[in-house]
Amino acid sequence: MLREWDATTYDSLPLPHLRWGRRTLGRLSFAGDETVLEAGCGTGRDTEALLGELPRGRVVAVDGSARMLERLRDRLADQPGRLDQVQAIQADLTRPLPIDEPADAAFSVATFHWIHDHDALFANIAGALRPGARFAADCGGKGNVATVRAAIEDVLGEPEETWHFAGAEETRERLERAGFTDVEVDLVPDPARLEPGAQFHSYLATVVLGAQLDRLPPAEHDAFVDAVAARLGEPVVDYVRLIFTAKRAG
Repeated sequence: MLREWDATTYDSLPLPHLRWGRRTLGRLSFAGDETVLEAGCGTGRDTEALLGELPRGRVVAVDGSARMLERLRDRLADQPGRLDQVQAIQADLTRPLPIDEPADAAFSVATFHWIHDHDALFANIAGALRPGARFAADCGGKGNVATVRAAIEDVLGEPEETWHFAGAEETRERLERAGFTDVEVDLVPDPARLEPGAQFHSYLATVVLGAQLDRLPPAEHDAFVDAVAARLGEPVVDYVRLIFTAKRAG
């Protein structure tokens, strides 16, 4: 989880994550004065949207990447008062979170598939929420990027085990064990089509294949991305989203 990202390039790309963020935010409702835990805030695109719903509230924005958090601060720096509403924390979501007080809701987009221990993840999020708090999330689920994984395995000649793509029923059980009720879980195919050529190459390198590139010498990065892209054929990432909502038990 605690890996660094090319936050500048990430923020320049046409991410489907924006659509996922709006969809996930739509599953929550606010009075405007709540504290919301954002688990995996990235560069702050969804943080901005959250702050739009919280004129008197605040966001506890957690991410494992210092570069992502720096980009989030830069994004909000020229918006009067916004940084005062955000507590940005670099932390591992599988460990107890260093927050001042329990949050009123939790929100996460495109983060949990990077974490293998979902039992610890959900237990820590539950521990950071007040009783009755709502929790809405979207991440890669069972079957996510299956074509991409096959291409990676073909190029590397070994199984791809970077991500954890959980199924709906196991996620329901884990959330309930962690102390959540009113759990609703779904798996939704949601492929993303990119522009062929440079944009698709950059998207793969920055958003999809970063963990694999971390293990390769820099001189091999472009060739690896090109080899994966060639095996995909079309500039499409075959996403399957694990979408869920739940409530912290009282």
